[in-house]
Amino acid sequence: MSTQTTQTSVPVLRRQRRSKHRPAWEGRPSVGGQTLKVIVLACVVLAVIFPLYTVILTSLSTQAETIRVGGLVTVPGELTINAYTQILNGGIVTRAALVSTFVTIVGTILSTTVSVMGAYGLSRPGSFAHRPILFVFLITMFFGAGLIPTYLLVSSLGLIDSYWALILPGAVSAFNVLILRNFFMGIDISILDAARIDGAGDWRILGRIVLPMSRAVVAVVALFYGVGYWNAFFNAILYINDNAKWPLQLVLRSYVLQGVTLPGSGVGQVDVATGAVTGLPIKMAVMVLAIVPILVVYPFVQRHFTKGVIFGAIKG
Repeated sequence: MSTQTTQTSVPVLRRQRRSKHRPAWEGRPSVGGQTLKVIVLACVVLAVIFPLYTVILTSLSTQAETIRVGGLVTVPGELTINAYTQILNGGIVTRAALVSTFVTIVGTILSTTVSVMGAYGLSRPGSFAHRPILFVFLITMFFGAGLIPTYLLVSSLGLIDSYWALILPGAVSAFNVLILRNFFMGIDISILDAARIDGAGDWRILGRIVLPMSRAVVAVVALFYGVGYWNAFFNAILYINDNAKWPLQLVLRSYVLQGVTLPGSGVGQVDVATGAVTGLPIKMAVMVLAIVPILVVYPFVQRHFTKGVIFGAIKG
């Protein structure tokens, strides 16, 4: 009996000894730790969802309801979609949404294409002026020409009051190019050499081999560019004088921050007979229109997001 007891107690002691020296992240979490994690995550989720909930609910409320509660609505009362009907029935908000959509789609395609081609060229050690061009890209990450020289350049190119003024000044991000370059440099060179032996050129290698292997990082870079173009308004302030060409974010800034009433926007009209919604519900409805497209697109790219950023950052 004593021999069996000794034999069975030895593995237990070994397991206990190993568990004492086990790192904290490999140990089984305690009930208190799990509970604390759930509480913290619930607070974070609530802090993100609650403001969005109040914005959406206020946009669906009547003007009388917002006046009754004295601001943003948190408890559903009388609901209506008149705010969305007003801002979507023509006017500057509809045009601004179309402008933002056009700029985002064209800008994202252009920026992603140029960034992929530039990153692929910089990732090939034998490419022309590889190191000087890479050095210039790195300089642009830390030093800029300044606001006045940039404005003079855009003006000299005749881009004032042009949609291209919303795209070209920020068409290429050195940070995104470096992310793509690091990922391309991590691709096994033997695969590319085998393709060259088979007679493939750089364009075919890029289109048939490199891009299919880089879907995650390209999707992340495209998301970066798309969100940047959709949320941009500063270039419009500088280069767009015609409010008919304003993007949605600039219209939102005028409504919410400055309280400006724009012609054809529907804001400031009071129609008691028809129940027209004005003021705060209109502002919140414009905010919802500015937020929803990104919320719709992001879930389709989210599965590539973490993997693309990590691969692009550590490879090379």
